[in-house]
Amino acid sequence: MSDDDWFEQDTEDSPDDGPSTDDFESAFDGEIGGDGPSTDDFESAFDAGSGGSEEFDEEFDSDIPRIDLGINGLDNMIQGGVPERSLMVVMGSAGTGKTTFGLQFLNEGIENGERGVYITLEETKDAVRRAATEKGWPFDEYMAENKLAVVDLDPIEMANSLTSIRGDLPRLIDAFGAERLVLDSVSLLEMMYDEQSARRTEVFDFTKALKSAGISTMVTSEVSDTDSYTSKYGIIEYLTDAVFVLQYVRSDFKETRLAVEIQKIRNANHSRETKPYEITSDGISVYQQASIF
Repeated sequence: MSDDDWFEQDTEDSPDDGPSTDDFESAFDGEIGGDGPSTDDFESAFDAGSGGSEEFDEEFDSDIPRIDLGINGLDNMIQGGVPERSLMVVMGSAGTGKTTFGLQFLNEGIENGERGVYITLEETKDAVRRAATEKGWPFDEYMAENKLAVVDLDPIEMANSLTSIRGDLPRLIDAFGAERLVLDSVSLLEMMYDEQSARRTEVFDFTKALKSAGISTMVTSEVSDTDSYTSKYGIIEYLTDAVFVLQYVRSDFKETRLAVEIQKIRNANHSRETKPYEITSDGISVYQQASIF
């Protein structure tokens, strides 16, 4: 079935009969390469999507539904949960568990009847599935049941095609019926631009597109080499609704532990304490009642 046929059929089916995982992935596979797809290529592949968009600076209503992250202990540090449709960033250096955080966030949603999308600029699709399986999250089953789409993109090719992608990604997400999305990582996209002004503009426009999709979205980011509380390029934390910082903390006795801090969550009360966490065979667990040392 061609992409055009798929969308023609989709408009005739009920809303619950959205496109399959294979349809979602094939819209990207083989399309992004060389000079990247044109806007027309994406429009023909993703036509009959939502078509509309929300304002980037929309203020969340006080009674907006809340969601859990699926991180033991961390959810308890957020009073009432993260506002639905928030754009979040998880920042940390290598080995702090950013990818695990994103996978766990998606698994939480899918376990509660939602659909999810995972876009990786760092790993292959198989590597993502293996990482999830090692934690006991059945991503293979989710994909077979059209609950999850995993898309692996080359960051250079994505940067070359960013205008097309950001213009059509919201419609694709809407057609798939996703309610959670993870992009791992925004830092690889940022590094494709030499000029800070161009980098800032492109990242702003891309986050605007993610917001217009109207779903709960999480991006991961490397931190600055000199400041573990600042993203690599100092941009993404200002464009997101929530910021989670993962870091290594060393004591006077040279003991090293992992610690998490909630830097901000718009329209939600949360703990501002720094708490230790571990990455176990079951994922990330935050010890809310413990001190760092």
